[in-house]
Parts: sequence; structure tokens; C-alpha cells
Amino acid sequence: MKKQVLLVVILLLPALIYLFFSTGKHGMMHLPVYYPEGVKTVVINGKEKTDTVYHVIPPFKFINQDGDTVTEKEFENKIVVADFFFTTCPTICPKMMKQMGRVNDTIKDSTNFLIISHTVNPMHDSVPVLAEYANYIHADAKRWMLVTGDKKDIYDIGIDGYKLAVDEDPRAPGGFLHSELFVLVDKERRIRGYYDGTDSTAVSKLINDINILTAEYQSRTPKPKLYQKHQ
Repeated sequence: MKKQVLLVVILLLPALIYLFFSTGKHGMMHLPVYYPEGVKTVVINGKEKTDTVYHVIPPFKFINQDGDTVTEKEFENKIVVADFFFTTCPTICPKMMKQMGRVNDTIKDSTNFLIISHTVNPMHDSVPVLAEYANYIHADAKRWMLVTGDKKDIYDIGIDGYKLAVDEDPRAPGGFLHSELFVLVDKERRIRGYYDGTDSTAVSKLINDINILTAEYQSRTPKPKLYQKHQ
């Protein structure tokens, strides 16, 4: 009997540790924030408070499939999922687009969520090419933006912003290398998770984590005060 109890404890211990470090004071799940870069001290009501400073996605300027300029301003107060692809990709991109379509279908009625997919082959993937591809994968620019732009800017934001591998390589299928990962970004432009965009189970976790992050923001929203009528 003791051995059975010990086995159950051993099996549950990792989950219990995760729950302990992932739940807030109200028992809600919270996603990790990636890449701490330092600390800052602020004074609130005369008391010093130290906060961790995290890496954020830098400002950007691209063009979407409708020919509209897209900057970080369009993503203010939005939860974002980002990835990298190219329209002639013969290997992982079709799988990634299929799975991103699942994410898109799940959040299609949400007003505080966007998807941004960056082409790593901007020389080929012009606005008309992206528009045709967007129509093929049912990517409405109001929710799912396929963007092109200066190659250096795209590669810089991939490597330095999202911390993903992107490169031009004639030895790779289609001539380009890029990560298969989807990146979950919060409203402060901080990275909150990475997910294999070719794996349906990983993408299901992403969808669940979007719900967790949404609930996290909803818990921060001040509730309206209730006033009693004076008799």
C-alpha cells in the first residue's frame, strides 16, 4: 500500500510543482514570461517596488496582403500569435498554415486577438502573391495578416524579436530556413509561449493558453462598483 501511495506521489509531483509556480493568489493559471532582461525600481505611495523587465517585440513596419502598412500600433491591446513562412515552401509551411487556420477559426469572433505571419522570401512574396495565398488559406487581414517588407527587417525581427531562426539557404528545400514555431505574445509585446506549428497537440495547447492569457487580462479589469440606493 505504501509503495502505491509513493508511486502516485511521484507521478503527481511534477504537475503539483507546475501548479504551485503557475497559479496566482486567486488560484488562476498564469503563463510564463520569457527572457527577463533586468529589474527596475519604482516608487508607489512612497514605497519602493522592484519589477522584472522582460524582452519585448520591437517596433516594426511591414505591408500586409491588402497592401496596407502594418506597424506595432495595429497590435496595441491585442494578444498576438506570430510565425514565419513563405508561399512556395514545399515542406512544413502547408502544415503550419493548416494549424494556424485552426487558431484563426477558434478566435474569429474575438476583438482582442490577431495573427501575423511573416514571409522569409519577400523578393517573391509580393502583395499580390500574398493576397492570392491569403485567399487560398482563408486569411482575412482583419484577423490574420500575412506580411512582407524589407528582408533585413523581417530577419531582424525574427532573430532578435521573436528569437527564432530564419535564414536564406540554397541547400534547404525551397531555398529558405525558418522555424516551425508559433509564438504567443501578450498585450505588452512580451513572449508568453512557443508551440510547434506542425503538431496538432501543440497547437491545441496554444489555443488553451490563449484562453488562459485572456482570462489573466480579464482578472485585471477593475469591476464596476455597486452603489446602494439611499432610502
